[in-house]
Amino acid sequence: MSSSQMHAAILRAAALPPRAHITLTPAACAHIQSMLATEPTALGLRVGVKKSGCTGYGYVMDFAKTIEEDDLVFVQHNVHLVCDAASLTMLEGSSLDYVASGLSRLLKFTNPNVVDSCGCGESFSIKETPAHG
Repeated sequence: MSSSQMHAAILRAAALPPRAHITLTPAACAHIQSMLATEPTALGLRVGVKKSGCTGYGYVMDFAKTIEEDDLVFVQHNVHLVCDAASLTMLEGSSLDYVASGLSRLLKFTNPNVVDSCGCGESFSIKETPAHG
């Protein structure tokens, strides 16, 4: 992966209106930085969606090992958050937080595009717009 691919992906994300950005809370940034420190080949955290579950879509997260041509990279507090263009249509305006609930700790999306989610919380459906449906 060349630095020019990363730079182009950062510029694609920066060109979007702020309301379309995926944002990270300070807690999420700190957690992601500690995760990335254990994976030296990772370029950042990749987030996306896939068809899943009983209501349509599920969130996916993994270490970003490459930057693809349709990727966008959002940078906050030196954390690179990588998202493909197709997933961004369902994630735009979302925030990612690191939350604690009892003994559980997890990265959690707050997604303004979600209109329904299943009882187990593993999948969601989104507002139908020309970009989504």
